Amino acid sequence: MRITGGTAKGRNLAGPKSGCTLIRPTSDRVREALFSIIAAEVPGSTVLDLYAGTGALGLESLSRGAAAAVFVDQSKQALALIQNNLSRCFAGAKAALFQVDLARPDNFARLKNRLPAEMRFDLIFLDPPYEKTLAEKTLAGIAQERLLKEGGLLIAEERKTARLLEQCGSLRLVDQRSYGETGLWLYRQEASENE
Repeated sequence: MRITGGTAKGRNLAGPKSGCTLIRPTSDRVREALFSIIAAEVPGSTVLDLYAGTGALGLESLSRGAAAAVFVDQSKQALALIQNNLSRCFAGAKAALFQVDLARPDNFARLKNRLPAEMRFDLIFLDPPYEKTLAEKTLAGIAQERLLKEGGLLIAEERKTARLLEQCGSLRLVDQRSYGETGLWLYRQEASENE
């Protein structure tokens, strides 16, 4: 596993130990395809990497010009991998790591409270364990807490046979792609009536 583009292109990333089933990194091929699609969105963006695992999606964003990244995972092992990968790839990246169990819906409000006041993101990646209905629950939590800026982009990764919502609050599905067994759903944050 490696960074596929940008300033850290080609750098190897530490992955989970053999036999670890809790962390499933997004493949280099899928990451490269995804970042080709969203290339114009990344430079200068603030990124939230949920169910971050190795941190590959947030790290790829930093390599391609994102201004800052926040990594969230429930596993201490995953957070240690992310910290290791940050050290390998970026000396002084603006990054924060949080241990949060996103399977609990009340934890989205807790996560929001740990972020700087009124912080919202330009890009959100969510890559939960497949086939556990966590993608839809996470979409609902993000929409409820308004974590994505107006016009921002959210990318959900699931098994390609999953059926994700076309609209979740003010998140609207704008594209869907498949790569092997992996499905990607791209959502835009629409303006809400309160804004």
